[in-house]
Amino acid sequence: MPTRFWLFLSARTVSVLGNSFGPIALAFGVLSLPGTTPATLGVVLAAQSVPQLALLLLGGVIGDRFPRYRVLVLAELVSGIAYAALATMLLTGHAPILGLCAAAFVAGAASALLLPSLTGTVADLVPADSLQSANGRLRLGTNSARIAGVVAAGATVAWLGPGVALAVDAATYLVAAGLLSALRLPGTVRAGRRDLVGDLRVGWREFASRSWLWTTVAAAGLINAASTASFGVLGPALAKDRLGGALAWSLVLAGYAVGMLAGVVVAIRFKPARPLPTSLLFALLLALPLLALGFRAPLPVIVGAAICAGIATDVFGVLWDTIMQTEVPADALSRVSSYEYLFALSLKPVAAVVAGLAATGLGPATGLLLFGGLMIVAAAGALANPAVRLHLPDKTLESAHE
Repeated sequence: MPTRFWLFLSARTVSVLGNSFGPIALAFGVLSLPGTTPATLGVVLAAQSVPQLALLLLGGVIGDRFPRYRVLVLAELVSGIAYAALATMLLTGHAPILGLCAAAFVAGAASALLLPSLTGTVADLVPADSLQSANGRLRLGTNSARIAGVVAAGATVAWLGPGVALAVDAATYLVAAGLLSALRLPGTVRAGRRDLVGDLRVGWREFASRSWLWTTVAAAGLINAASTASFGVLGPALAKDRLGGALAWSLVLAGYAVGMLAGVVVAIRFKPARPLPTSLLFALLLALPLLALGFRAPLPVIVGAAICAGIATDVFGVLWDTIMQTEVPADALSRVSSYEYLFALSLKPVAAVVAGLAATGLGPATGLLLFGGLMIVAAAGALANPAVRLHLPDKTLESAHE
């Protein structure tokens, strides 16, 4: 692998290490504030998701027009500022909901810049025949960091408070920005058009012309909505009421991260003849921890289910990233990725609010069972499309990337 790839991997590993503190610290930080409920947490999470969705297409155009590593540097810096603001509010004890939502809004905007450029940056760094291995190694590093992060996050939140955990998160974003700034990749990928609408049209044409792509993305949208509701709101609420709080919930997330680590090891060497339908078969396993939580299984069983879901997540993720990088033209990859993320994440704000209402009205356990069923229906529905079920890799485009 090129030296620049290892630098990129280091930056992503540091960023994910700190980012693992974010969900636990934000969830328990908001829930610990006087007068807050799971619905309050849902509103804060929605405030983060809305700008992420609203600015994704712009982030895709920017990623195809400018050196992608510079876009990533900017996104990491803005994220660091946003999480520093969240940490300051919780540490000082002055944390109005409007202020928390504003900082979450900025963090979501930074994410809109970052996400479309990630997939394309890997394609910029390594040749096509090394992409699956590179994607696997990248996830191996980030998942190792995620395991360490969620364990440390639970202990930090429990012993030092969520404000300190968010401060750690902010610092790692700044470190990641410094590492990424050293990449200095040449700006070889540029959008062919210079007007925003024209660029977006080209990206949409590339996205909409591939039935296998938008069908899978639609399924991912439902799965991500269920995951946001369950891991962002319902799971922490149930953990607080029944499992013992942040430490128990961090064990569930750590189990998920361990599974993702194992999934990467499988995915690096696993080369199925039909990677897309195979990845969606693994996606069916993502519902396991939701069902285990909903049926009030013992904590070890929930952790085991989370491990299985983690394995499925990274087998799907590595195969999907490689398909995107080899079958979508390089000069449109950020824009196509922006449409992918837009639709894959579009239901997250709604899911966060609905989860808060479900936790109050139906109870966390019932809500988790409903969202677990939604995950299964989504993955099975995508497999029902022949364009997905019978999909084979496009060797012609794969060769063009070499």
